[in-house]
Amino acid sequence: MIRNIIFDFGGVVVTLSHPEALRRFKALGLPDADKWLDLYTQGGIFGELEEGKITAEEFRKELSILCGRELSYDECRHAWLGYREDVPKRNLEALKKLRSEGYRLILLSNTNPYMMSWAKSGDFDGDGHSIDDYFDATYLSYELGVMKPDDMFFRKVLMAEQVPPGDCLFLDDGPRNVATASQIGIRTFCPQNGADWTREIYDYLK
Repeated sequence: MIRNIIFDFGGVVVTLSHPEALRRFKALGLPDADKWLDLYTQGGIFGELEEGKITAEEFRKELSILCGRELSYDECRHAWLGYREDVPKRNLEALKKLRSEGYRLILLSNTNPYMMSWAKSGDFDGDGHSIDDYFDATYLSYELGVMKPDDMFFRKVLMAEQVPPGDCLFLDDGPRNVATASQIGIRTFCPQNGADWTREIYDYLK
């Protein structure tokens, strides 16, 4: 019986804008931004940041070199936040409803300190609440040192939560990510970025 729902952050809870993120990084002076920034998994120093191999400050220094000028923390943060297109209120209301129905909500995300500096602040929902106020537990790639679609990310979460895979439903807009989760026995649902999953999710919870 499914009592644990694992959510991806970008593309599911928050609607992403890949084109705007590319535009902002190119505006910093990184003409080949599309070479590093993927819809689901980042490469180079972007991937190293999200996997926790380098810190936000080390990323700033390395990106400054790539852009050929000294960048500030705020400039880097502004570029990363280009991914943030919308935080649909329907999603937040659905999360609150699911928790009230007794489901344990878990966030599992490939992300980085720049994005989380916003998501973990009172600016997240516009009402003074952070992402932590909507979830029972959060597992972030840069903190665990592993990124989806590596199955070790899912295994670490299952071990920490002490739940069998069959008791979990995983929502992610990345086909590779849901394929990995499915292979280890987690039930999956792959809505498209920005899609309204708030009603359809109940079909997967039956």
